[in-house]
Amino acid sequence: MNLKQLADYPGYGSELILHEEVGEERAAREDLLEKMLLRLQEMRSSIARGLSSDEPSRTGMVGWNAKTLWGADDKLRAPLMKRVQAYAMAVNEENARMGRIVAAPTAGSAGTVPGALIGVGDHLELTDEALVMPLVLAAGIGQVISQRMFIAGSSGGCQAEIGSSAAMAAAAVCELLGGEAKAAVEAATLALMNTIGLVCDPVGGYVEVPCVSRNAFFAVHAVSAAQLALAGLESVIPPDEVVSATASIGRLLPPELRETGEGGIAATPTGRRIALKMAK
Repeated sequence: MNLKQLADYPGYGSELILHEEVGEERAAREDLLEKMLLRLQEMRSSIARGLSSDEPSRTGMVGWNAKTLWGADDKLRAPLMKRVQAYAMAVNEENARMGRIVAAPTAGSAGTVPGALIGVGDHLELTDEALVMPLVLAAGIGQVISQRMFIAGSSGGCQAEIGSSAAMAAAAVCELLGGEAKAAVEAATLALMNTIGLVCDPVGGYVEVPCVSRNAFFAVHAVSAAQLALAGLESVIPPDEVVSATASIGRLLPPELRETGEGGIAATPTGRRIALKMAK
């Protein structure tokens, strides 16, 4: 299946994804939905731990960001944005502390989907059961993308990781808010298209800086993409062509910009100093 086929489905995209995965077998469908609910609960658990802890990561570069933001005064009076950002960082700081998280689709981008989906769900006071089918759609979008391009930063830059997760999150939020398959695919496409060219430049090679804050930014990015798609905005470039374009840029990125810690902010004087300190 490709994104065009998903977009052409007359209904919620998650239903097509579910059917492609288990067919008409009722027991298999219920089993899969139960597993997805468990994944969702694991995501929520990592959020809760991350928001309540200020324990530093092993490198000491992160560990307090989510808790600090969560407890800070909301000067913009934008509780949804604050919630989405804090939730996303909470997950990635748990990852940096070697805590239990759900890779979505990778550990480095694990905060974007729960940050956006659970953040919006909690803002609207929805139950976890209401989030399960959108999470199924997110998984399906990730699977379709992974068939056409790398989803690892070491292979395709951070656009491959955070781009994929933002696309997954955008589609999920779009469906959660009532968007059917076409709108959800447009949301995913807009989110992915606007990450093209993003390099993977973790300081010291650790998935901490800029990864933790990057998940916060792109969780909001995903919600923005969903809002645009729900308003009827569409990508001029077809969805599958956007995936192909992202993949081609990933192949063009030099090794220094693909998770080696040799380019971008990792190559700054401070970045190199931190890397040397960690190596010792």
